[in-house]
Amino acid sequence: MKNKSPKQIAALICIALLVLLYLATLISAVFAFPGWERMFGGCLVATIALPILLWIYIQIYARVKEQKELANELKEDMKE
Repeated sequence: MKNKSPKQIAALICIALLVLLYLATLISAVFAFPGWERMFGGCLVATIALPILLWIYIQIYARVKEQKELANELKEDMKE
C-alpha cells in the first residue's frame, strides 16, 4: 500500500467525522433526550463547517508546500 499524502489523510478523517456527525444528528432527531436541540443544531453546523475547514486546510497546505519548494529551488540556485 502506498503512502498517503497529508491531504488524503485529512480527507479520510473528515469523511469519518462526517459519518459520525450524521449518526449523531440522526440519533438526536429520533430520540428526545435533554439537550437534543443543541446537539442537533451543533451537528448541523459542524456538518457544514467541517468540509469548509478541510478545504481551507488543503489550500494552506498547498501554499506552504509551494513556498517550501520555491525556497529549496532558490537555495540550490544560490549554491551554483
